[in-house]
Amino acid sequence: MQPKSNIVHLPVYQPGKPIEEVKRELGLTEVIKLASNENPFGCSEAAKQAIVGELANTSLYPDGAAVALTEALAGHLGVGKDQIIFGAGSDEVILMIARAFLVPGDETIMADETFPQYKHNAEIEGAKIIEVPLKDGRHDLSAMLAKVTDKTKIVWICNPNNPTGTIVTKDELDAFMAKVPAHVLVVLDEAYCEYIDDPAYPDGIEYVKRYPNVVSLRTFSKIYGLASLRIGYGIGRPEIIRYINQVREPFNTTRYAQAAAKAALEDKAFIEECKRRNAEGLAYLKAEFDRLGLRYFEPYGNFVMFDAGRPSQTVFDALLRKGIISRARWTHYPTHIRITVGSTEQNRKFIETLEQVLQELAVQI
Repeated sequence: MQPKSNIVHLPVYQPGKPIEEVKRELGLTEVIKLASNENPFGCSEAAKQAIVGELANTSLYPDGAAVALTEALAGHLGVGKDQIIFGAGSDEVILMIARAFLVPGDETIMADETFPQYKHNAEIEGAKIIEVPLKDGRHDLSAMLAKVTDKTKIVWICNPNNPTGTIVTKDELDAFMAKVPAHVLVVLDEAYCEYIDDPAYPDGIEYVKRYPNVVSLRTFSKIYGLASLRIGYGIGRPEIIRYINQVREPFNTTRYAQAAAKAALEDKAFIEECKRRNAEGLAYLKAEFDRLGLRYFEPYGNFVMFDAGRPSQTVFDALLRKGIISRARWTHYPTHIRITVGSTEQNRKFIETLEQVLQELAVQI
C-alpha cells in the first residue's frame, strides 16, 4: 500500500491534552485545561435545550443543506442564504477550500506561525507553500503581497492570529485588498471575531460585500461554546460558495449541531456575558504578566501568548505536573506559551502556578 507521496511527511494535528488523560497519567484529581481556546463558561442553556429536543430524531439524517440554520445565520449576518457554507468546524471549511481551489503547482501564502491547517490542507493538495514571517507577532501584509505571483491561488489571513492573538487592522487590510490581484482568493479566518470590539478591527463580512475574492471563516466552537459539536461556516460570494459546496461531503454537520447553533445565535445575552468576562480575564492576565516582567503579544481573542523566558516545553511540562494544561512548542517562538483565558478562578490558579514554576526553574539554572 503506497499513500500519496506528498502526505507521508505530514504531522498529525496535536490538540491540547485532554483533562482525563492528564489526570490518569499524573495521578491528579484537579486539572485545568487552558490549551484549546475553549469557552470556560460553557454554552447557552438554549443550545442545550435544542440538543435535547433533537434526541428523538437521532435515527434521522440531518438536513444536508442546513436550511433552517442557514436562514437564521443569513439574517444575523445580513448576507444572502446562498453566501454561507457549513462545515464540521471551520477547519473543515478550510479543507474544502483547499480541495476546491488548489491543484499541484499552485502557490498559497500564509504566515509562518499561524493556524496549521492552512498549510496541512494545502500540502495534501500538492500546492507550493509560501510562508511569510510574522512581524512582532503580526501578519506582515506588505511582505505577503510581495510574494503574490501569477501562480498564487489563496492567501490565508488569520485575524486575530492563532497562536499570537494579534490582529490585522482595517487600514492594513484595506491597503492589501487594494493591491491584491482579483485571481487570488483571500481567506479571512475570524474564529475569534465575536470577542473583539476594537474599532480598528475589520469585519470580514464587509470585505465579502466589497470584494468578489474574499471568504470569511467563523465558528460556533469559540465564544458560542459548541466545540464538541463541530460546526463552523464560511461566508463568500455565491459563486465561490457554490464551488466549495461542490466538494462538501453529504450530511457533514449533525442535527444536534445545527439545532444548537441556531439556538445559540438567538441567545445574545450569553454572548455579551462571555465577552465581558473574557475582557476581565484578559485585563487580569495582562496585569499579572506585567507584574511578573513577562512580555506578551497584545491579545484580541480569548487567549494570550507570552514569553516564559525559557524553553516552552520545559515550562509546559512543569505546569502540567501541577495540573495546568497549556500550549507550547511553537516553531518560531521557542520560549512562548499560549494560554486560554479561563474563569476568574482558573486564571488566578494559573498565575499562582506559573509563578511557582518560574521560581522553581530559576533555582534549577
